[in-house]
Amino acid sequence: MATEKRSEQIVIDRRFCGPPDSGNGGYVCGRLAAHVPGVAEVTLRLPPPLERPLQVARLADGSVELRDGEAVVAQARTTSFDMPSPEPVALPEAETAAKNSLALDDRSPFRTCFVCGSGRPPGDGLCIYPGPVTGRDMLAAPWLPDASLAGPDGMVPPEFVWAALDCPSGFAVGLGPEIVAVLGRLAAKQLAPVQVGRRYVITSWSTGSDGRKLFGASALFAEDGSLCGYARATWFRLEETAKAAWESRA
Repeated sequence: MATEKRSEQIVIDRRFCGPPDSGNGGYVCGRLAAHVPGVAEVTLRLPPPLERPLQVARLADGSVELRDGEAVVAQARTTSFDMPSPEPVALPEAETAAKNSLALDDRSPFRTCFVCGSGRPPGDGLCIYPGPVTGRDMLAAPWLPDASLAGPDGMVPPEFVWAALDCPSGFAVGLGPEIVAVLGRLAAKQLAPVQVGRRYVITSWSTGSDGRKLFGASALFAEDGSLCGYARATWFRLEETAKAAWESRA
């Protein structure tokens, strides 16, 4: 292991959960990404615990680890990341797509999620519900960042942009009654500030698979179609968990 240099702390508020008792993966990745220079890639090793101090250990090689005691919860490093500019989806199309999102299925085991949970009211969750776009091999959802997300400069902090780019790629790789997966790795690149109270569109699509690994991508657009950011993600399929998780809510 690289030599450890110094340590800081992160506390994940319960508001920012994915499952009821652990942090939303994209949000946690975004928090840790702030501790490395440039574009970051974050790998999740364990479900991030809520509401207790987690140590951010800076290593001599420039990477960082998020630790819960001796356990490594996540690792972040600087990466090189570019994506061909995806085609935007118009806001009305995204609004129509969201009406058919699996995130709105009453059986969904993700109802508590800060990003895509249908059990989270506006102003508490991000209320991002990706659904299929007619005639295109992708999903889309509208997003209206709430004023409670504003940072000191009035803009949406990067960790919420990372969160917004997280779950959409999960639904793009097949999250639903047949597949339950957990986020394993996320890299994101923000290109423009994101403002509270303005409407955005998030698109997502599958980029392939390798055994239990499911690969997806997502992009964030302003209402005028300008690209604000994008992400690539690796999800890990949980083989026997999917149907049981959905059927338990039937």
